Amino acid sequence: MKISPKVIIGIRNIARIILLVLTSLLFLFSLVSGADSSEGVIKGIIMNSPNAFPWLILFLMIYIAFKWELVGGILITLMGFSSIIFYRSWKHLFVLFAVSIPLIVLGNILIITWFLTKKEKN
Repeated sequence: MKISPKVIIGIRNIARIILLVLTSLLFLFSLVSGADSSEGVIKGIIMNSPNAFPWLILFLMIYIAFKWELVGGILITLMGFSSIIFYRSWKHLFVLFAVSIPLIVLGNILIITWFLTKKEKN
């Protein structure tokens, strides 16, 4: 069965958009959660900014996925697996289903669309 190049491009773009939205939400949540300290919101955000660092790395990986889809897909998938370990997602099912599994699935979608595009060109 042959898949239309337009369908492959559409799936790739949907995966990229979902990744950008998910990463933006996680970045904002990690930046402002706990920022309502008694010292002020701005100082709380500044003090909480190291919590947003992993999501900045994910933004970088998404940028890489825009340039080199296979490499970016592999990196995003690896970040999904590492988030299971780092966040102990097996204990917190919300984190598993809201962070880890979407990263793994979306990274794999990028890898698959890269293979389908490569196959289409040959």
